[in-house]
Amino acid sequence: MSTVVEPISEAGRAKSTRLGIGLCLMSMFVFAAQDGITKILVKDLPVSQLMMVRYWFFLLFALCFLRMKGGVGNALKSAHPWLQLSRSLIAVFDIMVFGLALRFLGLAETHAIYAIFPLLTMGLAALLLGERISPRQCVAGVIGFAGTLIILKPGMGVFSLTSLIPLAGAVMFAFFSVLTRKISAVDSFGTNMLYMAFWGALASTLMAAPQWVTPSSTEWGLLLVLSVSGVIAQLLLLQSLKYAAAVTLQPFNYSLLLFASVFGVTWFGETLQTSLVVGALLVVLGGIYAFRR
Repeated sequence: MSTVVEPISEAGRAKSTRLGIGLCLMSMFVFAAQDGITKILVKDLPVSQLMMVRYWFFLLFALCFLRMKGGVGNALKSAHPWLQLSRSLIAVFDIMVFGLALRFLGLAETHAIYAIFPLLTMGLAALLLGERISPRQCVAGVIGFAGTLIILKPGMGVFSLTSLIPLAGAVMFAFFSVLTRKISAVDSFGTNMLYMAFWGALASTLMAAPQWVTPSSTEWGLLLVLSVSGVIAQLLLLQSLKYAAAVTLQPFNYSLLLFASVFGVTWFGETLQTSLVVGALLVVLGGIYAFRR
């Protein structure tokens, strides 16, 4: 006896999409708050130490998650173990570079420069994976690059080398994203998570141990919030992709820049310069134009 599957109605799809967008916005809000906490902590604690605490918490979560999903043994099998290692180390250095950027720059400026990474990922995917770039995406890349130049202001006497820190992080995350695309075609989500958590915990521990600074009770509390919120934000983002397509959610990912700017102004008294706002708008418009249907 066959079972007839009822098609999803337009109203049902619209409701699912709205739920996905809502979850995506919540995840971006948590990510922005998390970066605000990081900016507070990096004033007195080494960035590598923050990474070590977060990665060990992430590894504990990954092991518990995989145990519930059928065991760790299956997740250890990878078709590309060396690529997994490379991807994990790139993630470690990307997080460290982003933390350094928050030490020297404001939340809004850091995120405005970092927001170029989707367009960088698009270009690297074409070079390394052979993905096709449409004329529209080429135009979008030029728009985003122009926006980044406006923010950086090279050759105008106000350029700061520290502004290159989040740009370097954006390049690293673009490489991380391209490797994730390649690896995810053959390795499972659990494998990706386990390798990233293990190698990240090992690498961050090796870097943090020699320069460990004992946190205060308040800093321990913030480290706990930082670690838990990181997992929550990732879970919210994953859930959002269950209810809405990635191409639909792409424009809403840029709300991270908006939330970070709000936190920067309200928590740290940052001033949003005209060049920063104009440049950020161009970067966002370029990203939306590149990935819209």
